[in-house]
Amino acid sequence: MKVNRFEDLDCWKEARVLVRKVYEATRDGAFQRDFRLAGQIQSAAASVMANITEGFTRRSE
Repeated sequence: MKVNRFEDLDCWKEARVLVRKVYEATRDGAFQRDFRLAGQIQSAAASVMANITEGFTRRSE
């Protein structure tokens, strides 16, 4: 089966769930006091989605 959109990849869907969970986890507790750390963790999670998208785009050209 050929995948035409990166949004259809299971790994991208799971990365999206990861981002949602990371944002939820960093919204409360100790992360509320450490905005810089929370931002770094959120950025790392979001970069997973971005890297999957970039890799898909490179392979589909």
